[in-house]
Amino acid sequence: MVRQFVSVLAGAAVLLAGAPVAAAPAAAETQAATVYEAEAATLFHAVVEKTNTGYSGTGYVNYDDEAGSYVEWTVNADRAGTQKATFRFSVATAAARPMDISVNGTVVLAGTSFPSTGGGAGWQMLSVRVPLRAGVNTIRATATAASGGPHVDWLAVGDWSPRADDWSTAVVESTMRRSTPVTLGGWGYTQGLYLYGQYLVFKRTGDPRYLAYIKAWADRFVDANGNISNSFNNLDSMQSGNVLLALYAETGDVRYATAAAKIRKRLDTYPRTADGGFWHATSRQHQLWSDGVFMVLPFLARYGKQFGDTAYTDDEVVNQLLTYARHLQVDNGLLKHAWDESGAQPWSDPVTHRAPEHWCRAIGWYGMASTQILDLIPADHPKRQQLIAVVRKLVFGMVRYQDPQTGRWFQVVDKGGVADNWTETSCSSMYTYTIAKAVQRGYVSRSYFPAAVKGYRGVLDKVTVGPDGLTDIVDICIGTNVGDLPFYLARPRATNDLHGLGAFLLMNELMGDLRRAPVG
Repeated sequence: MVRQFVSVLAGAAVLLAGAPVAAAPAAAETQAATVYEAEAATLFHAVVEKTNTGYSGTGYVNYDDEAGSYVEWTVNADRAGTQKATFRFSVATAAARPMDISVNGTVVLAGTSFPSTGGGAGWQMLSVRVPLRAGVNTIRATATAASGGPHVDWLAVGDWSPRADDWSTAVVESTMRRSTPVTLGGWGYTQGLYLYGQYLVFKRTGDPRYLAYIKAWADRFVDANGNISNSFNNLDSMQSGNVLLALYAETGDVRYATAAAKIRKRLDTYPRTADGGFWHATSRQHQLWSDGVFMVLPFLARYGKQFGDTAYTDDEVVNQLLTYARHLQVDNGLLKHAWDESGAQPWSDPVTHRAPEHWCRAIGWYGMASTQILDLIPADHPKRQQLIAVVRKLVFGMVRYQDPQTGRWFQVVDKGGVADNWTETSCSSMYTYTIAKAVQRGYVSRSYFPAAVKGYRGVLDKVTVGPDGLTDIVDICIGTNVGDLPFYLARPRATNDLHGLGAFLLMNELMGDLRRAPVG
């Protein structure tokens, strides 16, 4: 089977006044690659299998465990010269599988390493440059070790890379190349954020590889009976429950429902402030952090809808958001990072018990949580308008403090003029999402939409495609405790941190929805 891939390298479309506008990070150019399925190639001591999921075509090729086994494709080149050859492969073992790559009978790349992908369905891509003549060529991948070669799904020939005009798929493909479901990390909120973003991309594209990757990650933690080894003693640990709900919806496997129920039941005894707010953690006694609402409330609202528990969940999520806002939101519309009911923390103001600063990502978490909850609760919920008023005030504050030069937001939001302050990418994605969602749903007027467009453009300025064809997103603050101004300004900035990748995917998918169905 032979297929054509076309990559339009014209940048991402953005929105202005409801109309698409090209923002091209690279010159407009259309390039194509031809995909040759491995099961249609010439095989020597290799077999076609269908055991592992996520393959394309009618199967994939499994090399025999011996040196000298090979897959050979007959390919056509429209011109003579060096072109990209991209293998889609998987390696379940810890050791890499080396192969010699030959073109027209001559080895051009000896001992090319195909690394472990963490599982048989952990499909990744590896690209090499090979010399081709115009017309018909043969490309052979020969195992050089006694363990044989990797599983191979297909070979793509041509200067193809993930579509740069679809930044979501580019980010997902790049992340899957960089990290297997094992090396992505443990059961954490950043993994849950990123993987839910990847799930949204799966829902739009239908690419089964994206769901298989998510499932392979979750199956590291959920056993055959739905048990999950976690005490859920902090809100952060609950965020990945969204992944469990998504997998149950897609697969019907009750293991995921059983594991999700453990999080729901934990809330029955989870500690609270006197007025009912969930503590950030059992180790953070009496503290509410703006971050915490995103860690548990969208999961809880989705759980209620999925399992018929809305009599509890709808009221709980709204009451939590309003309780947090009452303690953390101030007159400028923004939220402080944290509040300590006991007043015992060194950062706690003696009068208000609030932390001193407006840390950008904490506010972003609240903005995304509140707008997502409004999508999940009934239109006639008695406290819906109270929550919309909180969102409206928050959006006003976000727009007020947007950096006019970059369109992004500062690490300490209201102190952009302070030396060493810097614009942070994950929160800028979150604020763009929050403003755009509020406009889309009519919580604020359409006059706020240009701020979302400007924020989107500002975030895209932090996204590049490297010479390896992989995306990079820079200036992402790593995980952060509550602190003072110097503490926040000195926080390390990371590239491709999951905080930023996940927030980017949520923002980019929403902006794509708006491109397809503009507001107004």
